[in-house]
Amino acid sequence: MAPASNKRIKTLSISRPIIYGNTAEPFGEKRPPNCPDEHTHNWTVFVRGPNGEDLSYFIKKVVFKLHDTYNNPTRSIESPPFQVTETGWGEFEIGIKIYFVNEANEKNISLYHHLRLHPYGFPPDAVLTDKDRNVRSVQYDEIVFNEPTEQLFEIMTQKPGNRLPELKKQSEFSREVEYEEIARLENGIKQVNGEIDILKEQIQDFQNLKSEKA
Repeated sequence: MAPASNKRIKTLSISRPIIYGNTAEPFGEKRPPNCPDEHTHNWTVFVRGPNGEDLSYFIKKVVFKLHDTYNNPTRSIESPPFQVTETGWGEFEIGIKIYFVNEANEKNISLYHHLRLHPYGFPPDAVLTDKDRNVRSVQYDEIVFNEPTEQLFEIMTQKPGNRLPELKKQSEFSREVEYEEIARLENGIKQVNGEIDILKEQIQDFQNLKSEKA
């Protein structure tokens, strides 16, 4: 049998929606075995279809780059589900590289996700329920193949496109990201204002000391 053509189809593009992000929950009364004492949460970072679809027909593997403090921080997941489950205590940026099946003849793409363990948007004195402490931080995106190979086009058209059940679902992902970004900005502003206050006190102390010496 002759090999399938790797020829590209001009003036055509094909796309698939994905979601990526993480879920997290604090430990209950029972801690995972062999868990470091400082760890407080279970978490899972993932790449999948919007409704949990298997994406392995066009994704060959996903490589997650965790914080260097983890053993084997570069995790290559070569079969679904494309996810990594760990325990931890701190939030950090996770690098995500998506590699496509050989038939696609496409370069890998890089994404980044800020691991979220703690809920945002609650007042400081709020009493949180167990449900409130369970975090779901998810982003929506679409992978677009411009001028796909004939092989990839055949593979993709054999599988129906992953459709969001309702348009509001996509907006929900967008709102989650927006709320997180607002919370991070507010926390950053508070931190900067605190540092400014400290600098003002140091300057005032320095000026007072100069006045005393004069």
